[in-house]
Amino acid sequence: MFIILLKFSDNKSRAGQLMESHKEWIKRGFDESVFLVVGSLKPNLGGGIVAHNTSLEALQNRVAKDPFVAENVVVAEISEISPARVDERLSFLLDAQ
Repeated sequence: MFIILLKFSDNKSRAGQLMESHKEWIKRGFDESVFLVVGSLKPNLGGGIVAHNTSLEALQNRVAKDPFVAENVVVAEISEISPARVDERLSFLLDAQ
């Protein structure tokens, strides 16, 4: 399982121009069963994603294709978590290891 933080860079002003293509990128992540949660970092710091069902290398490649990342609107930080204990509703995360 991975946590991706997409923190705004100095090029944040371009976010509006790239928002539709960024949303399409997010949709592909959900359609391909990689993204579990996507949301905003408060207050207006960028975005966060919880991902699974992928390798670190594949996720790095996916994140590099995000228009926000490619155009330096955000800087991406990926952290990997190996779940040791989860609520039973999230047991599929343990099965994926």
